[in-house]
Amino acid sequence: MVNSNNSGNLIMKIILIGPPGGGKGTQAKILVDKFNIPQISTGDMLRKHVKNNTSLGKKAKGFMTNGTLVPDELILNMMEERFENKDCENGYILDGFPRTIPQAEGLEKLLNKISHNLTNVIVLEIIDDIIVERMSGRRIHLPSGRIYHVKYNPPKENNKDDITNEPLSIRDDDKEETVRDRLNIYHKSTSPLIDYYNKKNIVSKINGSKSIEEVSSKIIKILSND
Repeated sequence: MVNSNNSGNLIMKIILIGPPGGGKGTQAKILVDKFNIPQISTGDMLRKHVKNNTSLGKKAKGFMTNGTLVPDELILNMMEERFENKDCENGYILDGFPRTIPQAEGLEKLLNKISHNLTNVIVLEIIDDIIVERMSGRRIHLPSGRIYHVKYNPPKENNKDDITNEPLSIRDDDKEETVRDRLNIYHKSTSPLIDYYNKKNIVSKINGSKSIEEVSSKIIKILSND
């Protein structure tokens, strides 16, 4: 349930969940622009701390250099620090965290500690075959970064860049086998997570296969309590 502050502004503390290639990043940006709240990505946060050589960044770098996962406790410490920023006064969108039940439990303890309450968990639902079609159909011109799609945005000449006529490539992450592996991991990790938040009655499931405008309109309606 969305709360309001003393100025009457809506306070939204949101977790956005969706499969890889499901449009989560696009929807997050729309919400950031619409409600003037930040998108908090744990990946971006980690990289910033490491780049700025903060005390938390130094600790994280040690784990990252060794090829091991950064402990949840360290991530939560970074999040606590991030929540203190002024741009979080009216809420935030959490992207990429939590991914597991222990992370969700750790986040809940942190939010209780700082007197924050999650208001919404938005789940974008798209059948796997649509995701596979979206991602495995991507083609990229590596030198320029121009992106095509064999179905939705095909090049003028098959598998060749429109401007240079050079061959297009398929990124490893876009290959069907890789996409399906990532989707399997996503389903295994998020299914219990959604059940966890369902018990708190804050989950809204959205059909993510609709157009960008239809999906964003539905999310905004839910968040605005319309």
